[in-house]
Amino acid sequence: VQLQASGGGLVQAGGSLRLSCAASERSRSRWITAWFRQAPGKEREFVAAISWTNLAIRYADSAKGRFTISRDNAKNTMFLQMGSLKPEDTAVYYCAADRSIILTSMQDEHAYNYWGQGTQVTVSS
Repeated sequence: VQLQASGGGLVQAGGSLRLSCAASERSRSRWITAWFRQAPGKEREFVAAISWTNLAIRYADSAKGRFTISRDNAKNTMFLQMGSLKPEDTAVYYCAADRSIILTSMQDEHAYNYWGQGTQVTVSS
């Protein structure tokens, strides 16, 4: 599976962006997809994850109430709607996917073997 992230850009604080992650093939059952981000000089961190059924969703505390993850299985695409953006949200955002991840590992980057190339999000103050 190849993943292609897009939708990043430059936005002012308080603004919104919608990231997309397109998969190269039809998602099969039990696939988990997620967003991670990495700011300059920092380690990559979890942002949000969603299960194939859309029933299991996880958010980092920093994303709760501001970001919404969703997926359209018919279009093999995942989204991250980001609102009330802050300068500290500035990072390269990566999408990731894998199958058979147990729900307690959805936030663990080591559980994912398939990664997109990343898309830059810059929030100006």
